[in-house]
Amino acid sequence: MVPGQFNKVGDMSCVKMESRILAYMDGRLKDSERAEMEKHLAACPMCRVRANEFRSVSDLLGELPMVEPTPAFDVRVRARVAAEPVKQGWWAWMRPSPRIAFAASMLLLATLWIGYRKEAPAPLPISPDEASAGLMQDISVMEDHDTLANFEPLKELPPPVEVTADSADDNDQQM
Repeated sequence: MVPGQFNKVGDMSCVKMESRILAYMDGRLKDSERAEMEKHLAACPMCRVRANEFRSVSDLLGELPMVEPTPAFDVRVRARVAAEPVKQGWWAWMRPSPRIAFAASMLLLATLWIGYRKEAPAPLPISPDEASAGLMQDISVMEDHDTLANFEPLKELPPPVEVTADSADDNDQQM
């Protein structure tokens, strides 16, 4: 069996064991997972070798002296982080701002004021001469109407003759 392949010993596969080996070495697994891991390591020689390799690397790292950073290191790191530009998302312009709120409220007030400020349209200024000329034109039309409406000879005319389909055919043949 080769670690990294899908070999299964008991309930745990080698792939699953490989993904949990660091947590096993650090003691971060639950008791049930730890028992399952030890059962797999007892049955799988390749995974046991892999676990021993990790254990020896961890032991070597444990022998190294602990390096303490200087107080200046902390200050330098904080300064570099503070100097990083802030990445703003696309919606950053929507963040509440007093200037944006003021501009939006003034725009709303101006719109409402203009919308409700409608006055009756002022009549176009017409000179008295133009007004009397317009009335004179209207009077002639009204006189013609009155004349035709009260014209006695038109009232004495006989009623109009109704044209039927038979009489229309007779008229066509006479021509």
